[in-house]
Amino acid sequence: MSEADFVTVERGTAPLILTFPHAGTGLAGLDERFVSPWRARRDADWHVDRLYAFARSLGATLIGTTVSRSVIDLNRDPSGVSLYPGQTTTGLCPTDTFDGEPLYSPGAEPAAAEIDERRARWFDPWHAALDGEIARLRALHPRVVLYDCHSIRSTIPRLFDGRLPQFNIGTNGGAACDPALTAAVAAPCAASNLGHVVDGRFRGGWITRSRGRPETGVHAIQMELAMRGYLREPVAIDPTNWPPSFDESWAEPVADTLRSVLVAALAFARG
Repeated sequence: MSEADFVTVERGTAPLILTFPHAGTGLAGLDERFVSPWRARRDADWHVDRLYAFARSLGATLIGTTVSRSVIDLNRDPSGVSLYPGQTTTGLCPTDTFDGEPLYSPGAEPAAAEIDERRARWFDPWHAALDGEIARLRALHPRVVLYDCHSIRSTIPRLFDGRLPQFNIGTNGGAACDPALTAAVAAPCAASNLGHVVDGRFRGGWITRSRGRPETGVHAIQMELAMRGYLREPVAIDPTNWPPSFDESWAEPVADTLRSVLVAALAFARG
């Protein structure tokens, strides 16, 4: 997998960018070093790009990747500093799963030099592409919304207590976007009665924190979805039931809310 073929960009002209840093499943030829390919792909944001397919009709720009987060996590601080000090999280090149199981066979974990190489090969070019799209749209619009798309299993005791709310909105404590955007995004989530929280367990990753600069016209916000809302999420996962297939009818209620969320984000950007 070369630098030229792992960044996916679909350009629109509306003042809205959707990023999908964790929907990729490519293992970059490292299959034999992982405990298993299934484990290495298990924590992907499964089908989240399909869930937001309607965003194309809104004129949004979509930026994704084919590379798995187990190879390089595009939403972590490239310096290696934790985004959630004191809480369990995964790093730039994770060595364990969300459940705490090792990703690599013993002795196959990446050393510091390899982590630097992965950053140069994948992380830096992907973020350069993102910056290019932000600059392109800022030249067309006084305000741009960067909406970072994520999802996660509803219950992961190692990462959070209990069952996650359906809609988890992250703004880095309000620093990444105007409060009016936060309110606009939260309103349809509240109206859905499916459960939502602002700056709860997930307050926004590196993409939201590093790009959200309201004073420059770039307003960033993260949406972390509990997967149960758009996938038939089993109580316990294994290679026979995970990942589940994408069913548009099952996902429709959440997709309808997300459409309202993005329409509201566009109204804010154009306001």
